[in-house]
This record gives sequence, structure tokens and C-alpha cells, in this order.
Amino acid sequence: MNLPKVFKSLLAGTLLTIGLAGCGPTSSNTEDKAASTPTTAKNQEVNVYTARHYEVDQELFNKFTEATGIKVNVVKGEAEELIERLKREGESTQADLFVTVDGGVLANAKQNDILQPVTSETIDKNVPKNLRDADNNWIGLATRARIIAYSKDRVSPDQLSTYEDLTSDKWKGKLLVRSSTSLYNQSLLASFIELNGEEKAEQWAKGIVNNFARQPDGGDRDQAKAIAAGTGDVAIMNTYYVGLLANSKDPEEVKVANNIGVFFPNQETNGTHVNISGMGLTKHSKNKENAIKLIEYMTSVEAQEFLSAHNYEFPVNANAKKPELLNSWGDFKMQELNFDTLGEHNKKAIEIFNKTGWK
Repeated sequence: MNLPKVFKSLLAGTLLTIGLAGCGPTSSNTEDKAASTPTTAKNQEVNVYTARHYEVDQELFNKFTEATGIKVNVVKGEAEELIERLKREGESTQADLFVTVDGGVLANAKQNDILQPVTSETIDKNVPKNLRDADNNWIGLATRARIIAYSKDRVSPDQLSTYEDLTSDKWKGKLLVRSSTSLYNQSLLASFIELNGEEKAEQWAKGIVNNFARQPDGGDRDQAKAIAAGTGDVAIMNTYYVGLLANSKDPEEVKVANNIGVFFPNQETNGTHVNISGMGLTKHSKNKENAIKLIEYMTSVEAQEFLSAHNYEFPVNANAKKPELLNSWGDFKMQELNFDTLGEHNKKAIEIFNKTGWK
């Protein structure tokens, strides 16, 4: 049948309308199904800006993806650079989480208004209040203690007591520690400023400089190696480096770990200085739900035990079991202070280091 062109157009439009109407219920059901799932296909991701450069973190991100289907995209950088990037990007940022080491840096991120509070009963159960920001702008991920490492051959543990004792004459020419540019040392001194005041903190820094076995050189692992080489007898370093040395693929590093002991100072006074790694939800997160799920996972017993077993940091989840090596060091009293104060006193700590000649 030869229909006029106008009738053909009307007929085609009518059939299209009927077809779309017939698809209505199916389309509606699809939307309902998508709404009922935790994350839609479009939002199956979470974007992380991290200053933690550890393989174990990526392994945990992979495990999270396997368990949830949520892809974790990672951007690595130095903490200060990432904070400035988040400020610069503002509302256009793709970052959902900011991850870093050091309570002072976490406090700085909060002060720069790049984070927002996290509400999660799961996280509150996983992480005790003292290892979370007061406003939940950041959540603790792991801790590390800044201890006194000593030569098992040349030093007896009963010769050790406090950070302050390291300034005594018996350690003259025997003390090893890394540069004052180390954030770990800056936060250690910042904690002394908070607990003991600026004057005593300066006296301590001056006493440490007077007892240097050599000018500060290298990282924490290098201090342990210098003990093994006989350059010095004691060193200030983080616990997890001892774990990394003890489980290194390099036999020489394992020997170094076997030759040094771990001592937790100030157990009769303020406790051993502990610093923290943490995760914060960015202010302009586009995948907030997924980001909170990742924090919940990273602070779970399963993830915390994996992290501690592979990076030798102390878990923030009290129900997570520590690896044998960490247990062998024994329990210790932790320095009690608000991690925000590490950031508040950072500038003064650097001034003291410069004044006392701690390069």
C-alpha cells in the first residue's frame, strides 16, 4: 500500500510512542534495582590522595575492591603538596580521601578546611576516641612508637630509661638520630613542647646535639645500621623500621635487626611518643559513601591485622592481633596528648632545632 508521506510519518511516531510506553515498567524496574544496590555502576570507585607510600596499603585497596567491586584510584605525593592540591582544586577535586602519616599533618589538613566529619558507627567501634580527631575529620589508621634502639652487645636495657636521659654524659658520642628535617623528629620535639614547655624542650634538643655520634645522616634504618657498624650505641627511631629490617629479603638487614634491641622510654613518666597515620574524608568528596566504606574496611580487624603483619605498625583496632615480633617487644605506656598539638608546635620545634644546631 502506498501511503502519502505525511501518513507514514504519523504512523512511525505512533508506533514509537507505543514502543516506549511498553518499555516503561522495565525501565522503572531497572532504576529501582540500581537504587537498591550499595553503589551504582557509575559510582563504583573511590579516589585516594595518599602520602603513605607502602605496598601493603595498595594490597589492602585491592582486597577492598575484590570484596566490594569498588575500584580504588590512587594519587601519591608528599603530604604538603597534596594538601595544597586539594585547596587549589576546591569543589572540582576528584579526591574522596586524604591519607598521610603524622598527627600534625592531619591537624594541618583539618585547619586548611579540606576535610569533613565522618559519621559511622562501624568506624567508632573500630577506632578508639583517642585515635580519632575530636570532630572525626580524620580517623587513625596505624600508629608507630618512636623508641630507643640499642646495641645488644654494648648496651644493657637497664642502662636506658627516658628520652631525657639520652642527654646525659654517658651517651656522649654514642647517640644516633636522623636530621631535624624529619617529620618524626619534629613531632617528637613538638610533643615535648606540649608536655614540658619550650625551655625544657630546647634543653633536651641541645643535649642530644652534644651527644651525637656523628652528624645526622640517612633515615631510621640507617641509624640501626650505624649501631650494627659500631658508629654509635643507641638511636632514636620508629618501631616499624625494626620490623622491616627483621623481615627484609636482604640477609645483612636481618643481621642488623637481630643485633639491636627495642626500648620504650618514659614508662614511669609521660610514656613513649607515638605518632599516627590517618585517613580523612575530603570536603568535596564525590563518592562519600564509598569513601566511608573504605575507611570502615581499613580499620576492620581483618585489614588491621594484615597491615600490622606486613608493615609492623601498631593496629588502631584494639581487637586486631599483633604479629609475633611486635608482641615480643611487650606492652608499653603511650604518651597521652592531642595529636593536633603536634601541628601547633611544629614551627617552634623547627626553630629550636635551628637554634641548637640540630641540622
